Amino acid sequence: MYIPFMNKKSLLYRIYDLYYDGFRNMTLGRTLWTVILIKLVVIFAVLKVFFFPDYLKEHSEKGHEADYVATQILKQ
Repeated sequence: MYIPFMNKKSLLYRIYDLYYDGFRNMTLGRTLWTVILIKLVVIFAVLKVFFFPDYLKEHSEKGHEADYVATQILKQ
């Protein structure tokens, strides 16, 4: 099967090979990426649950969320 942009001289292949080789051979970077991923999980999963409640669920009826948003936008 021939994929035209994946020959060894193409720019996309060289970029892919650069990143693939870099991630495969890194040692300290794996630990840093693990820390980054854990922090992202904390930011987007845990903080969302505790600090960002479902405002529409509390202030509008089920199935009429779009109407509530439209009225709030048009009020201002």
